Amino acid sequence: MSDPTYTPPKVWKWEQGNGGRFASINRPIAGATHDKDLPVGEHPFQLYSLATPNGVKATIMFEELLEKGIKEAEYDAWLIQIMEGDQFSSGFVEVNPNSKIPALLDRSEDPAVRVFESGSILFYLAEKFGAFLPTDRARRAETMNWLFWQMASAPILGGGFGHFYAYAPEKYEYPINRYTMEVKRQLDVLDRQLADNQYIAGDEYTIADMAVWPWYGSLVKNTVYEAAEFLEAHTYTNVLRWTNELAKRPAVQRGRMVNRAWGELSSQLLERHDASDFDLRTQDKLEGKQS
Repeated sequence: MSDPTYTPPKVWKWEQGNGGRFASINRPIAGATHDKDLPVGEHPFQLYSLATPNGVKATIMFEELLEKGIKEAEYDAWLIQIMEGDQFSSGFVEVNPNSKIPALLDRSEDPAVRVFESGSILFYLAEKFGAFLPTDRARRAETMNWLFWQMASAPILGGGFGHFYAYAPEKYEYPINRYTMEVKRQLDVLDRQLADNQYIAGDEYTIADMAVWPWYGSLVKNTVYEAAEFLEAHTYTNVLRWTNELAKRPAVQRGRMVNRAWGELSSQLLERHDASDFDLRTQDKLEGKQS
């Protein structure tokens, strides 16, 4: 282990390849690194994403809209391999100058509307289709409270706890303790809220649940960071109850599969262009056809 003390220089300089799982794609500047157009399918919505917790929010929302019979929400979902730098293509940067997934293009509007940041995508679709966002002022405000809570809290969970606990090249006590304390506080916030409510914002399933579940549901079920035991996730019984209930929703199950490029082959649907893809084009079937 290197010296745990660090004295910052007067001016920080970027050293490429400075360690960590994402060192190859992290950089201190924005903009495209290469010219490449994004693919475009036949549906009104074009989603460019990967099945990370942030990406899953968008695909769950689309599948929930379709589950409700809203055919106008049909979408094409294209895989963006972030570890290969797809998010730095000129086409992707045009849709999202921040080079993060998910990114959405709504071609049903003229001119087409770009939407980036997962919370913004959830809100945009909820408003456009009048679904999963209450119209009553107080209930709507409560839903937005928890949507923004998730957007503000997830960087602590992912960029803070997840990075130092699971991805950093070396483990240090101070940052792990600091972020563990905050993540457990967040879980306690959720557990207390869910003790008196079926869903995050009350008795109605909303975009707040779709935002929170991919991060905190995955955390307590040990599918991100493998930290459930470390965090004593089993003690957050209300979060676990809610997590398990949402996991049974057919749209949530489908949404988790879209743009997924790891895990069981039957759970991977690299691209989604039609509802039949879930039955016909998962990786187990595609690789079976090729063998």
